[in-house]
Amino acid sequence: MTSGPAVPSVSDSAGARWRLRPMRASDLDRALQLEVELFGPAAWSYAMLAEELGASGRWYVVATERDEASIGPEPVVGYAGLWFDGDVTQVMTIGVARDRQHLGVGSLLLTALLDRSRELGAEAVLLEVAVNNPSAIAMYEKFGFQRLGLRKRYYQPEDVDAYTMRLPLQA
Repeated sequence: MTSGPAVPSVSDSAGARWRLRPMRASDLDRALQLEVELFGPAAWSYAMLAEELGASGRWYVVATERDEASIGPEPVVGYAGLWFDGDVTQVMTIGVARDRQHLGVGSLLLTALLDRSRELGAEAVLLEVAVNNPSAIAMYEKFGFQRLGLRKRYYQPEDVDAYTMRLPLQA
């Protein structure tokens, strides 16, 4: 895994604290739980997640939640990763626990990926998003991503189409 920058944190109005940190091997079990919760039959396996985490050019982070009234480890509520090929970065995945969606966690994760992409000198960021995921599409468009095309039956085994999207980083 490529080492990266310090990662930001943000509070929401309810006082919960979202923090980002580099993903560790010890996070893979939780990432797998989220994969299954969010992506069902198309979820990545433990082996796929582990391979991604250790692969060249990859950078993965997790979002944790700090609750001042609780003790113990901060639970992982989201994760995201990218791949840099030397020219552009590719968002490999972003996932946020269903009960933590629409609270800013996804935007925080995407911001970290974009910041890392800029640090790497990427010309642009590419991604695919399921056409039946309007919340994710809206978030990407809010950040300035534009639709490039459609990949038919991209997500398997559900046969769900994906939009390809691009965000230029350099003028």
